[in-house]
Amino acid sequence: MARSKSSQRWLREHFDDEYVKKSQKDGYRSRAIYKLKEIQDKDRIIQPGHTVVDLGAAPGGWSQYATELVGEKKGRVIASDILPIDPLPFVEFLVGDFREESVLKELLDLLGEDKADLVISDMAPNISGMEGVDQPRSIYLCELALDMARQVLKPNGTFVVKLFQGQGSDDFLNDVRRHFKRVKIRKPSASRPRSREVYVLAQGFMV
Repeated sequence: MARSKSSQRWLREHFDDEYVKKSQKDGYRSRAIYKLKEIQDKDRIIQPGHTVVDLGAAPGGWSQYATELVGEKKGRVIASDILPIDPLPFVEFLVGDFREESVLKELLDLLGEDKADLVISDMAPNISGMEGVDQPRSIYLCELALDMARQVLKPNGTFVVKLFQGQGSDDFLNDVRRHFKRVKIRKPSASRPRSREVYVLAQGFMV
């Protein structure tokens, strides 16, 4: 089947992409790791010994990077996605939709009495190409991630979530500000320039 012009353009951009080449060279699972790495380099959100919850983790690049920083013995990385993820050393994977009570309970049971220092989410909806459909879906995923962060974060914990700017994004940011002391917007270099995606960095969770 012939590919559409937009698919052909995406494939060309993908394989010419410096971050795709870099991720292959560095042994990471996806180019997205450099988005988290740039935030880490600037804001130092991940520390040795931290417990990190990675939502929508497939294919596992963010978890892979977080594990390097928290330490294999001291820290923990718990990754969740509705898609199966190839195992990674020292990452605890949970396959399922955390909107379901059973999956949420499993994640909370994994944490036990511990709370997370950091919740990260690079979730994005399946793109239909219709903004009126895609934007509400993306905001909904952000809201789900925020709700999860509120359940599992320690006092003064940190939350990082991908947000597509557009209808509903300002309301979401206002909601985040109600629960965190400091909220910043980051646009990593690895985010494609034409993309409306930014990352919300929220620090100082108020229980």
